[in-house]
Amino acid sequence: MEFSFTGEIVYWRGPAPFTFVRIPEAESDDIAEVAAMVTYGWGAIPVNATIGATTYYTALFPKDGVYLLPVKAAVKKAEGIDVGDVVEVDMTLGR
Repeated sequence: MEFSFTGEIVYWRGPAPFTFVRIPEAESDDIAEVAAMVTYGWGAIPVNATIGATTYYTALFPKDGVYLLPVKAAVKKAEGIDVGDVVEVDMTLGR
């Protein structure tokens, strides 16, 4: 499954500091429908994501009824983006 959406980069302190893009509810609902087929455990869903010209592999995490897309430090640096910026994301579920 392929998705395209726009979202703000947010900071989550959690047990370790991370930045994420919150996946919109409609797309999160679609992901939830196939989650059991693509998860590799703990609800994590493998994806290839592209922000700007940077494509990277990561895993979505469920949180408060939607999924969060981690934004790696290397992606933020390569694209010149940070917390509070709104980004366009293209994403494919699976490896």
